[in-house]
Amino acid sequence: MKKSIIILIIMLFQWGLQAQNFDNLTFGTDSTLEVVTWNIEWFPKNGTTTVNYVTQIIEALDVDILAIQEIDDTNTFKQMMANLDGFDYYFRSGYFAGLGYIYKTEFIEINDIYQIYTTNPYWRPFPRAPMVIDFNFQNQNYIVFDNHFKCCGDGSMNLNNPDDEETRRYEAANLLKEYIDTHFADKNVMIVGDLNDLLEDNEQNNVFKNIINDFQNYYFATSDIVTGTNANWSYPSWPSHLDHIIITNELFDEFENESSVVQTIRIDDYFSSWSQYDKYVSDHRPVGFKFTPNATVGLNKLEATKKLTVRPNPFRTETTFEFETLQDNTHLEIYDIRGQLIFTDIIQAGEGQYTWSPTNGESGVYFSRLRTNSETTIPVKLLIIR
Repeated sequence: MKKSIIILIIMLFQWGLQAQNFDNLTFGTDSTLEVVTWNIEWFPKNGTTTVNYVTQIIEALDVDILAIQEIDDTNTFKQMMANLDGFDYYFRSGYFAGLGYIYKTEFIEINDIYQIYTTNPYWRPFPRAPMVIDFNFQNQNYIVFDNHFKCCGDGSMNLNNPDDEETRRYEAANLLKEYIDTHFADKNVMIVGDLNDLLEDNEQNNVFKNIINDFQNYYFATSDIVTGTNANWSYPSWPSHLDHIIITNELFDEFENESSVVQTIRIDDYFSSWSQYDKYVSDHRPVGFKFTPNATVGLNKLEATKKLTVRPNPFRTETTFEFETLQDNTHLEIYDIRGQLIFTDIIQAGEGQYTWSPTNGESGVYFSRLRTNSETTIPVKLLIIR
């Protein structure tokens, strides 16, 4: 009798674990496009319990595109997807677990899914070849690159050592940028995934610096997460934010729209503790970008706004911004290389120039722009030499 009671208690406990309440967990809508990246850590991390949790989470989030990293047991993954109504999938298993996509068949029209940089010369920068999904949503075309960069390292980039982890990630970021610049210069492109490095590193050791410096064409949509509270970072175990979403300029308008959302989705809040989520699901939180598609091309709108020039540039102590005479009060905003706002001021209507004398800050690359409620100039790169 006692043995039966113990077995019953164990069964009820296991059922309770798998019947987590995700009623209030949501991210997707029928009118927006959602792209979410999620390292699900050696799926399934804890057997059928993980499968049951992940199934419920995918159904609750209800997103259009889910870019996955670390699919380990491919047969279990297939079985899970067979029980998910309204979703289809694609994956490739490779070294140290594979990449894949889960997508909603009602809204997503797939044109192609393929991998790039798959051959021997690229195995060092890409231990897992990037996976590209080319799809249509509401009659517009989008390209997403799913990635899982090399992990680890000491935080210092040694370009003289090809096996240095930071160097490998630096080469991977540059190769992705080169591929997009060559093949998708005028497309709606997102680079997503567990990129395994910090956006806030100084320029010398920043593996993303060439993407960051091309501020007119690329932007880390996750910048505000990085510079915000660490409670919203994607990898709490460190803590750090390693899971990024980078957009090209064709998506700047959508990103700037007030209805767009970029956030870390704190699924662990629906568990009794972070340790329970970590034990049964993953050590990473998903990160998502949700927006309403815009029929206009963002870059054209930006180019039609006020032109901003800076003289002198580079400079040591002060520089002057020149622009068309302002019709409205306008914000001047200056960001550091990590995307953090370091200075802002309001320029009054009727003005055509503004002189800035930075009172603090180190030598390095910064970016400036003018912004009103309806317009934003293309960011201009600044170089301060101390």
